Amino acid sequence: MQTYQIPKSDLSVSSVILGLMRIAKMSDAEIRTLVNTAIEAGINMIDHADIYGGELHLCEKRFGEAMNLTPAQREKIVIQSKAGIRKGFFDFSEAHLLEAVDGSLKALKTDYLDVLLLHRPDALVEPEEVASAFDKLQASGKVRNFGVSNQTPGQIELLKTAVKQPLLVNQVQLSITHAPLIAQGIAINMAGLEQSVDRNLGLLDYSRKEGMTLQAWSPFQRGFFDGPFIGDRENCAALNDALDEIAAAHGVTPTGIAVAWITRHPAKMQVVLGTTRTDRVKECVAGAGVTLSREEWYRLFTAAGYIVP
Repeated sequence: MQTYQIPKSDLSVSSVILGLMRIAKMSDAEIRTLVNTAIEAGINMIDHADIYGGELHLCEKRFGEAMNLTPAQREKIVIQSKAGIRKGFFDFSEAHLLEAVDGSLKALKTDYLDVLLLHRPDALVEPEEVASAFDKLQASGKVRNFGVSNQTPGQIELLKTAVKQPLLVNQVQLSITHAPLIAQGIAINMAGLEQSVDRNLGLLDYSRKEGMTLQAWSPFQRGFFDGPFIGDRENCAALNDALDEIAAAHGVTPTGIAVAWITRHPAKMQVVLGTTRTDRVKECVAGAGVTLSREEWYRLFTAAGYIVP
């Protein structure tokens, strides 16, 4: 398992994150098995959000009840949660952020979050309110580090006009087949080419320049929840041929190679898993230990339908 030191922090984190958005209906024993398998495999970061589970704080509560972490166990895990999405609208107001964190801490049965992310951009954001909330959360010890999710360089810079704490991470959608974050920069300035359309406003280069760690969610999704591309030979035949051959060459599974494609990037991105299967967790961890060659990386990129001009 690769580990990364998140810039501007004391956090040493695994390149793979266990996301727990699907544990609401799992038993305590199943949750413990999933989490402990991930930890034993080298994963030390857990991803939550207050909205996961279909009921406010439900997945956080299931984790807290099932794990019931001792102080020593808690110190070994980096717990991240997100706030800001409400039913039908987004809300980065100070009052909501403070309330949301209190709810997360109670559900998780912990005194602090290692990282709090602002979950999707709030069009009505007032940076001064976010800054005030962050100051109070940090001063009280409830949140140790901060970041964002799905935000542009401009939105991040706006927050930074008031927020004093470093914004450490940005969680964004990324997979081999959903990679405008990377693909646009390869085909820049080519009129009429869909790949040249900038949907990220230079986010990848900005993140590297600013030392912000990108976390890739939906790393196996074909598009925006269009289903997984692994094994989908109707829509992704060439990509699956490449995945199978490269996986065999490295002694891992195609799922592992899909992870390796992301972790190969020099931006040192983390991969957020959404699986509840322990075998899949192990496949992903094994893949994170693979370093793809440039030829292999670009073969997967073009097999996914992107152009290398």
